Amino acid sequence: MALSLQHAVLDRFLRYVKIDTQSDPHSTTHPSTEKQKDLGRVLVQELLDLGISDAELDEYGYVYATIPSNSNKDVPVICFCSHMDTSPDSSGTGVKPLVHHNYQGQDLVLPDDESIIIKQADHPDLKEQIGNDIVTASGTTLLGADNKAGVAAIMDAVRLLMANPELKHGKIRVLFTPDEEIGRGVDKVDMERLGAEFGYTVDGEKRGTLEDETFSADGVTIKIQGVSAHPGFAKGKLESAIKIAADVLAALPKDRLSPETTEGRQGFIHPVQVSGIAEQAEIKFIIRDFTEAGLQENEAILQETLNQVLSGYPNSSAEFIVKEQYRNMKTVLDRYPQVVENAVNAIERAGMSAIASSIRGGTDGSRLSFMGLPCPNIFAGEHAFHSKYEWVSVQDMEKSAETLIHLAMIWEERA
Repeated sequence: MALSLQHAVLDRFLRYVKIDTQSDPHSTTHPSTEKQKDLGRVLVQELLDLGISDAELDEYGYVYATIPSNSNKDVPVICFCSHMDTSPDSSGTGVKPLVHHNYQGQDLVLPDDESIIIKQADHPDLKEQIGNDIVTASGTTLLGADNKAGVAAIMDAVRLLMANPELKHGKIRVLFTPDEEIGRGVDKVDMERLGAEFGYTVDGEKRGTLEDETFSADGVTIKIQGVSAHPGFAKGKLESAIKIAADVLAALPKDRLSPETTEGRQGFIHPVQVSGIAEQAEIKFIIRDFTEAGLQENEAILQETLNQVLSGYPNSSAEFIVKEQYRNMKTVLDRYPQVVENAVNAIERAGMSAIASSIRGGTDGSRLSFMGLPCPNIFAGEHAFHSKYEWVSVQDMEKSAETLIHLAMIWEERA
């Protein structure tokens, strides 16, 4: 059941991606970068202009807003959520979005760096985009479709719901978050203020995709205490923490348990940072698996690897520190099957087949689910995120907005 509505998602998206909202993992502030609030202020003003009277930006960079109910039913309050920040992995400064109209399968050569070529052979989902309009950056930055495609889809859905009172829905809360890309997206969210019962992040990839499962995630820090000595008099004394760290990394499996050798439901042990001097060194890892048992098994492998390496350095020692990051949201969502069922129905009503998928990563919805807001992830159409090769289809963003509208109506119908 396609809706006859005039979308404006492209205009919004093109505005949003030009605002630099890159987050900073080394910052200790909330949000990690003040410039994320630049987009937050734009969104608040646009929401006010759409008739949302309570739109606000808080001190931590969160945008809260309410689409009032237009139903006489007691409809559960749902939340639509996307993050405003872009990844630190590639520059988000001076993004110049380009619209490639009526894509016909050709290579997309980005003009500001002609070595950046988006090819269908490397991006097979482009095969489904013939005749559609593709948006890319210009070659020197990421695009920011992760997650400004989701922000634009939500904003377009808000506009259409506010302008078309015949579309019946309950109260809907809108939440735009900072710092998702650095794992702090919901650190300061006020759940009581949000006041929703169920939620949906709009931060997925392929058109029609619905993700109800994520990795479970821990961080592991290994702090190595070596033995320093003057290099001219070091024989039999020096036990370099740097070399111990190198030995630990070299001893990890080469053919499995790493991001570059795994796919599907396989987890991994991934070193993300190394620092140190001869006396002390530190290695930071991210550990991922879809099950708690798998997570613990991977951590045990890393611990045993460390122990074996240290056996060759009798005067050195190490701390093995595990910090929980997030857990597989499916554990929560399985207790509320209507949340996923309604999303599947909404995707189908928007004229697509729903594609159930698991995320080899996490979203704000992972932690929100465990904070009391069961929250699967709906597609926004973003592809090749965190890179200069990032692209999104205008028509996919429109379908995302249409899915959200159907979703609001389905919750109202079934109340």
